[in-house]
Amino acid sequence: MNQEQAYQFADEWISAFNAHNLAAILDHYADELAFYSPFIPLLKFNESGCITSKRDLERYFQLGLATYPNLHFTLHNVFVGINTLSIYYTSVNDRLACEVFQLDKQGKAEVIFCQYAKAISHCGD
Repeated sequence: MNQEQAYQFADEWISAFNAHNLAAILDHYADELAFYSPFIPLLKFNESGCITSKRDLERYFQLGLATYPNLHFTLHNVFVGINTLSIYYTSVNDRLACEVFQLDKQGKAEVIFCQYAKAISHCGD
């Protein structure tokens, strides 16, 4: 994966969420996956904070889009690794977020770690 491929993935991923286009969102994910997010228990989807099937991920994203009807992400940066990328963005309620995606050979996310800060703040605040 190079920087251009990572930015393309990130741009398409952000655009899909901002359009609330569930099919386009899900197109970024493999059928077999491990998706970890503190929002999973927060939205009372499950207590483990992990989703392991694309069908459950679809239901989780449906819940998230319904819970946050004004959801809009703002991309800040993309970091590239070996078959991985991290998307740094502003998420719901002005929370800073970073999602780490491990991609399979087809370029679909198969392991995803979501991390969030409380809200946007500046160093020293």
